[in-house]
Amino acid sequence: MLKDITLGQYFPGNTLAHRLDPRTKLMVVIYIIALFCAKSFFSYGLLALFLLISVKISKVGFRALIRGMKPLIFILIFTAVLNMFYTPGQAIGTFWIFTLTVEGVWAAVFMVIRIALLIMGTFLMTYTTSPIALTDAIENLLGPLKRLH
Repeated sequence: MLKDITLGQYFPGNTLAHRLDPRTKLMVVIYIIALFCAKSFFSYGLLALFLLISVKISKVGFRALIRGMKPLIFILIFTAVLNMFYTPGQAIGTFWIFTLTVEGVWAAVFMVIRIALLIMGTFLMTYTTSPIALTDAIENLLGPLKRLH
């Protein structure tokens, strides 16, 4: 079970993605912001395309990202169910005290896509950057704050 968890695991390589400066890879923050600003299938499609191109460049393999998602499937399903039944809107059907709504289904779809793309993007960054390099990059970027103590 624990061998399936690949969060933070680094896969050494000699691709363009592996050779990029770790400070540049921290630009994944812009990708994350874009994910939270996305509102349509088109914008999610563009972000998914960006992720796919990044996967091709890194040569990590899409299957490695999917394998890393396996332990988080419960969270994705739980999030989708909560969104489907607790988002107010036009009712599709009722089961006991739960009401399935059209808006809830759309919210669930977008939330699952958002979480999956978010996790895969951050996995890709950790797959291509060693933890030491990431820590050094963060320390370097936060260096100007040393003046404030």
